[in-house]
Amino acid sequence: MNKTKQGIFLVLITAGISGVSVFMSKFAVQAVGNSHVFTTGKNLLVGLVLTGLILTPFILPRLKKIKFNDWLKLFLIGIIGGSVPFLLFFKAVSLTSSAVNTAFIHKTLFIWVSLLAVWFLKEKIGGLQYLALALLFLGNFALLGFKFISFGYPELLALSATLMWAIEFVIAKKVLQNIDSEIVAWARMFFGSLILLGFIGYIGKLGDLLILNINQWLWVFLISAFLLGYVLTWYKALKYLPAVTVTSILVLASPLTTLLNGLFVTQTYKFGQITGCGLIIFAGALIFYSFKQAKDVSRTARQFN
Repeated sequence: MNKTKQGIFLVLITAGISGVSVFMSKFAVQAVGNSHVFTTGKNLLVGLVLTGLILTPFILPRLKKIKFNDWLKLFLIGIIGGSVPFLLFFKAVSLTSSAVNTAFIHKTLFIWVSLLAVWFLKEKIGGLQYLALALLFLGNFALLGFKFISFGYPELLALSATLMWAIEFVIAKKVLQNIDSEIVAWARMFFGSLILLGFIGYIGKLGDLLILNINQWLWVFLISAFLLGYVLTWYKALKYLPAVTVTSILVLASPLTTLLNGLFVTQTYKFGQITGCGLIIFAGALIFYSFKQAKDVSRTARQFN
């Protein structure tokens, strides 16, 4: 399997993980009781697991080759990717009455990444991709029943987190040119966890993390497992594929979140939700087709040069 196909396969896995994780996180935050404690606990667990991975003889020697400027970028990724936006997003999840609202806002990530990727990464977007991006937004809008969400404090927190993640992904795309995806994932979670620990210590909630009961820790472990899979597959896919392609395919997580919400919460599906899922899946197919077409054109051009 070449790197392009591997990247597509990985981002599809990431979308599946994201769709389930966003839905389950609502219940996890409720079980733990404090979104900041929950966020710190799960990120800390993932950071520890990735630290164990980094310390293996296969990866540890590569750390010595990282330049000082890249270390600064890795630390920045920990701030705007692995700590602050998590606090904002899961606070929003704890305050909102529907996981679909926060999922919708999070899935606008592709819009912000596309804008930044064109400007800073010089990625090109063709006509089919523009159409797909428009259909992705329309599909997510349809999932809400073709009505505007009530934009309050929780939604503002979710949007702020999404914008920070968009900036992080553009920085990560640059860093991934020279650094392994596993190291970038580790930096995000390790440095981010240190900041989170300092934050809950500052607000006097560090003790709450230590006295979680077994049921609460089970929820933390469950979402940690999702997060571990997410960061490992996401950064590897981002290394192999354009940022616009990766974040666009990630929107396929929205129909999955909606499906789960309908099965276990509302126990019903509305016309808009069915329409939205169809539009998103169709847009995903366009993304695949446009990307394959671009690769074929590039390959043909190289053959004639």
